[in-house]
Amino acid sequence: MSYDAILLTSFGGPESLEDVMPFLERVTAGRGVPRQRLEEVSHHYVNLGGVSPINEQNRQLLSAIKIELAARNIEIPIYLGNRNSPPFNAEVLQVMHSDGHTRILALATSAYSSYSGCRQYRENLASALLESNLNGKMTIDKVRQYFDHPGFIEPFTQGLVDALSQYATEGMAFGEIKILFTTHSIPLEMADTAGPIGIREKYQYGAYVAQHCAVAELVIRHASTRVDGEMPAWQLVYQSRSGSPHVPWLAPDIGDAIKSAADAGYRGVIVIPIGFVSDHVEVMWDLEKEAREIAQISGIGFKRIATPGISKTFVTGLVDLISERTQGSERKALSELGPWPDFCSGECCPNPKQELPTVAGITE
Repeated sequence: MSYDAILLTSFGGPESLEDVMPFLERVTAGRGVPRQRLEEVSHHYVNLGGVSPINEQNRQLLSAIKIELAARNIEIPIYLGNRNSPPFNAEVLQVMHSDGHTRILALATSAYSSYSGCRQYRENLASALLESNLNGKMTIDKVRQYFDHPGFIEPFTQGLVDALSQYATEGMAFGEIKILFTTHSIPLEMADTAGPIGIREKYQYGAYVAQHCAVAELVIRHASTRVDGEMPAWQLVYQSRSGSPHVPWLAPDIGDAIKSAADAGYRGVIVIPIGFVSDHVEVMWDLEKEAREIAQISGIGFKRIATPGISKTFVTGLVDLISERTQGSERKALSELGPWPDFCSGECCPNPKQELPTVAGITE
């Protein structure tokens, strides 16, 4: 199918102190998150002046993608919309339709399969079509999950190589370092049902964990070709848990993992936030502040790798993904899990509460 416009769609975030609580209430609506937890999280934003870094980062990403598209002579306009803050997807779709666009390809700032990381975007886009009265007048498909695309893997790989070099100059041997790959924790039920049934039957905890493990293994493998010596031990850990404390979520928490590494005699950790594409609040607060403080208290070195952000390789990779769908170019993937399908099957990443309309599916 041909497309006449791109929608870069992201999570969104508050832009002022007054926006913080309404934003958090929109994000957690219907999830049973205790008010106390919302107030705790609100302080993370308040400490940043109420402004989430994610919005400016996405504006910069939008500009970088436009430049890369122009450099490749791919003449297709791209717009930015959010799930949980202005500019809301529904409003942006109305603008796109007014501009004459009816066949939209959505590019989400989420690389992995899970309900919150994929299907919820598809639900939100379907809802935005209804809200903007464009259902039947506009079609929206979605760029595939890109966790193992070379453009996503390379920034983490080079970041790891640089961190190992820094520790080496400080006199630390690789065997004294623990690598912690971190991502957003999700409920075990959501993890179990991530991805299509075939993947869920093959891998423990479904596609979400399998995809993250694949990324970690790729980063380790690629970094090992650029350094001398055996790579340090690594572990997949989780962060930013929310929701009811009675619901089991993926573990271990990164803070506990740092303490365990210190107790085991490691002298330093390298934290690689593979679950995120930019340094937004959950990276800046949960890692740069809380995890770093835990490391300091535990007496262990701490180095945190940057997320891909607007790095040249990441932006190039995103345009590769656009080109797959608009130009029929090569589908790139580095793991046995990929390339991930362009369209989601009906059983992928189900809504844990109720089935809702979606876009970009093969059975809807």
